Amino acid sequence: MPEPPAYESTITPPHSVNLQVSLGRVQLANPILVASGTFGYAREMESLVDLSRLGGIVPKTITRLLRKGNAPWRTIETPSGMLNSIGLDNDGIELFISHHLPYLASRNTALIVSIAGRTHDEFVEMAEMLSAESGIAAIELNISCPNVSGGVDFGTDTSMCERLVSACRQNSSIPIIAKLTPNVTSVADMACAASAGGADAISLINTCQGMAIDWRRRRPLLGNVVGGLSGPAIKPIALRAVYQAARATETPIIGIGGIATCDDVMEFLVAGATAVQLGTVNFYNPKASMEVLDALPEAIGELGATCLDEIVGTLNID
Repeated sequence: MPEPPAYESTITPPHSVNLQVSLGRVQLANPILVASGTFGYAREMESLVDLSRLGGIVPKTITRLLRKGNAPWRTIETPSGMLNSIGLDNDGIELFISHHLPYLASRNTALIVSIAGRTHDEFVEMAEMLSAESGIAAIELNISCPNVSGGVDFGTDTSMCERLVSACRQNSSIPIIAKLTPNVTSVADMACAASAGGADAISLINTCQGMAIDWRRRRPLLGNVVGGLSGPAIKPIALRAVYQAARATETPIIGIGGIATCDDVMEFLVAGATAVQLGTVNFYNPKASMEVLDALPEAIGELGATCLDEIVGTLNID
């Protein structure tokens, strides 16, 4: 790890700051992406967000076949966050390719397609199908969804994770990103497994498992009983996971979890993330990504840096 620059360094003018980042084979104009499941298929947000300014878009996770998702209630607001149990409700990969992909690929920003399979072979099949299409910068393997049966199997077993990432890498020309769960004993071990499989980058974290209860009715509030907790409440967990994974592997990390402001982004970068995804904030402040992009050059310049590489992973723990 490079020595962190002193906080008292000469401030770099914002216009001199280079925001470009590399995630393995993936090149991004800046480190600000929007997270899967929080941005729809981008059409819903185009009146509020200048999509071309984003470093990249990760649309709603797609599966091999259409999924109707879980029974309601599917979302619950919680202190400092939200619980969701959507259950990967989506149109299926074939309709995604025919209907959503042409629009997404024309948005003048990196498109990272999130996929979830029921089996190892289904993941590989979907990666192969997407490899035949143009306009896709990377595939994000959602091996960490807590809201579907078997959704975290590949993200909690190191051998299954490495084998899956390796197979998708070998059967697709598109860069591979592994999205990991915090619901494991060792995030570092899972990150190393994804790296050993050839992942171009690792996304951390997906949601933390949680639940909400109506005690008067003595019933769970979510139709699926448990769901995924996201938002500011999980930011400390996400920071810890990014820090541990970045120390365990040299594979670039994409930080996710409770990121809403430029300060949040800077914390993740210093902890070891090369890029970040904004998620839950898109529901209550859909312009947050634009606000972060406006503020980011000045924040980086405050550390005397001229590019992202100069601050990524520079946390001083001495």
